[in-house]
Amino acid sequence: MASIYKALAFVICTVMITTLHSCIPRFSLNGSSIDYNKTKTISLDKFPIRCAYVWAPMESMFYNSLSDAYAQKTKLKVLKRNGDLQLEGEIVEYSQTNKSVSSDGYSAQVQLKMAVNVRFTNTKQHNEDFEQRFSATAEYDATQSLTSVQETLVQEMIDDIVDQIFNTTVANW
Repeated sequence: MASIYKALAFVICTVMITTLHSCIPRFSLNGSSIDYNKTKTISLDKFPIRCAYVWAPMESMFYNSLSDAYAQKTKLKVLKRNGDLQLEGEIVEYSQTNKSVSSDGYSAQVQLKMAVNVRFTNTKQHNEDFEQRFSATAEYDATQSLTSVQETLVQEMIDDIVDQIFNTTVANW
């Protein structure tokens, strides 16, 4: 009789452990929520500059930051074309405007703005496809020349836009 109770207790414990284990939420430490059984690759096109004001290094800086984000934060293989996930688009705005005026009537702060139009295709789940514009701004003191701060500020804006794109495409917050 005691062996029947031991066997019954063993079966109940096994069922409880299995049930509890299957109920544990799974979290990804990299911020992505990708089903790697279905999605293994991402293809990234170059994002050409399609705006009136152009700073040539922006295109390669943006592409490198975008591909680095997916390579470092996911297990996806980055391809040139035909990925399970596909990103393409263009840099559609790069502009500067006076943000504030000093007491002598001259500009005190200048704001840079960058915007990127993105087309995202998920070949495994087309209901996640979208086309969206992402933008970021950065400011600098008008006493500085744009050429002295441009690379740093453009990289800050690119990092912000890449984070927005990453969160919208694979983080699913």
